[in-house]
Amino acid sequence: MKVLDRYITRHVFFGFAAAAALLLPLFTTLDLVGELDDVAPGGYRLSQAIEVVFLTLPRRVVELGPFIALLGGIAALGQLSATRELTVMRATGLSIARIGFTATLAGLALALSWAALDEWVASPLQQNGLELRNEAIAAGAQASNDQGSVWARQDDQIVRIGNLAHKRLPVNIEIFRFDNDRSLVSYIFAETADILDAGQWRLNNVQVKQWDQGAETTQQLDQMPWRSIFGSARLGDITLPTESLSARQLYRYIAYLKGSGQPSAQYEMAMWQKLGRPILTLAMILFAIPFAFAQPRSPNLGARLALGALVGLMVYVSNQIIVNLGLLLKMNILVTTLGPALVLLAVAIVIVAYLDRGSR
Repeated sequence: MKVLDRYITRHVFFGFAAAAALLLPLFTTLDLVGELDDVAPGGYRLSQAIEVVFLTLPRRVVELGPFIALLGGIAALGQLSATRELTVMRATGLSIARIGFTATLAGLALALSWAALDEWVASPLQQNGLELRNEAIAAGAQASNDQGSVWARQDDQIVRIGNLAHKRLPVNIEIFRFDNDRSLVSYIFAETADILDAGQWRLNNVQVKQWDQGAETTQQLDQMPWRSIFGSARLGDITLPTESLSARQLYRYIAYLKGSGQPSAQYEMAMWQKLGRPILTLAMILFAIPFAFAQPRSPNLGARLALGALVGLMVYVSNQIIVNLGLLLKMNILVTTLGPALVLLAVAIVIVAYLDRGSR
């Protein structure tokens, strides 16, 4: 049996590789076409767009992981079914449940590998690509004055950082302070800031405006200390899009948002979606079992793959709808992020168990 388990596992991994080889070039081409919209003379060059696409390739692999598992499983098990090898295995006493378990172990190894890839490879590379892209666009004529800005609020303060030079030096800082009636009482503008220890910043080239009973006072300062409202959050993380953050970065940013009284649901959903992706991958590999055993004598592997692609698309669209509805309706985050994957996994297990029982 162990020999057959290894044989099935090897074919499943070959199927994963074939599915990745089919999907990645397609989506990479689409990503490159999307990047071409921002290519312009004197700014974002074609060579930089190609580099950005390659830097985001590991992220694309992770995002396509569940669907690579589904199509790869269908390709591997469907081929074994078409060549009657699954029939021979069944004749030796190997049950459908055992075949499903073996395929699931291969899927588990793949899911854990992709989780590690997401955390330590995909996120850093994507962030480097985004930095390259943003700097190139900012150097061009089409740069936006508000590009890369960060807004934050805590108590009576609202802070805007115009940009981060070299991902760490705040530039064009604006600090708005309000009273209990929500009237603006002070405005501070600093060209740059040095980040010191214990949440302290040193603002440089500062202009301070204050309003008291209708009277305005203005003051120019070379330097000014300021207690940052950003706490332990790293500014480089705050400026990045949600999907590029690793689970650790999301956890830190969520803690910062909760500590400053700001909404964090969007980032909590992103974190739990990352953690739930391995469950979805296992569900998808189990869903490949019915495609192999529902019509074991049918040699039409292309039709099975087409149907599998349709199932994968429906799962993706349904999952996105549920997550966005959950965010809009403020539903329980664990239910909206992990719920669909767990339901799919349970349904897949029930189907495999039904096929196994019916084959005895």
